Amino acid sequence: MAKLSSRRLSLERRIRTAALALLLYAQTAFGFSVAGQQESTCEANGSVYYVGEWYFLDSDHCTQCECTTEGSACARTECTSLPAACIHVSHYPTDCCPRCEKIGCEYRGVVYELGQNFEPSGCEHCKCESDGIARCIVADCAPPPCVNPVYDPGKCCPECKEGPNCYADASRGKVIPAGEPVWVDPCTKCRCHDGQDASYWEGNRLATCSRLKNCTPEQPSIQQN
Repeated sequence: MAKLSSRRLSLERRIRTAALALLLYAQTAFGFSVAGQQESTCEANGSVYYVGEWYFLDSDHCTQCECTTEGSACARTECTSLPAACIHVSHYPTDCCPRCEKIGCEYRGVVYELGQNFEPSGCEHCKCESDGIARCIVADCAPPPCVNPVYDPGKCCPECKEGPNCYADASRGKVIPAGEPVWVDPCTKCRCHDGQDASYWEGNRLATCSRLKNCTPEQPSIQQN
């Protein structure tokens, strides 16, 4: 039904255009004159419009005009702002203003719905906010109580697979387990700091050592716990 109405309107406009062209030819060729004829129509887009008719310019789909007795009165359409959370904008040739096709958040190439909670990794907890921005909280891992932590895929915080430990000395060449004191040589006994003291593991990870007096590695002493 809509197509029939559109075709009928187009046919009527063509008839009016042809009639006006014939009338203008008669005025020029035979001196005929119809008072006010020029003031009752407007020519645009290759068509004729009567007073009171509205139309868009074919050359600019953002400009709408009204045919008045004084000629065409045109104004440019102001586009409304798109939603802040619009992540897919389309521009169609026949449209003046852009269209928002999808609303949501895009985070690292993945699109999420508004209000959706998601975890892009084991360490991140995120939410797609109403303004189209994904806001995330990153997990705060406690310092591992060892000098050789292991990071497993899919897990946020590292783990001490060999248990708590520390370096025996500043050379960092020897690692000793935490807990009981360990004789690192016949004269030196070392002990890791308490593994429950997180503040220690944030800084110095060296053992506390004590050396026997008047002892040399060539003359080993009896080891005492």
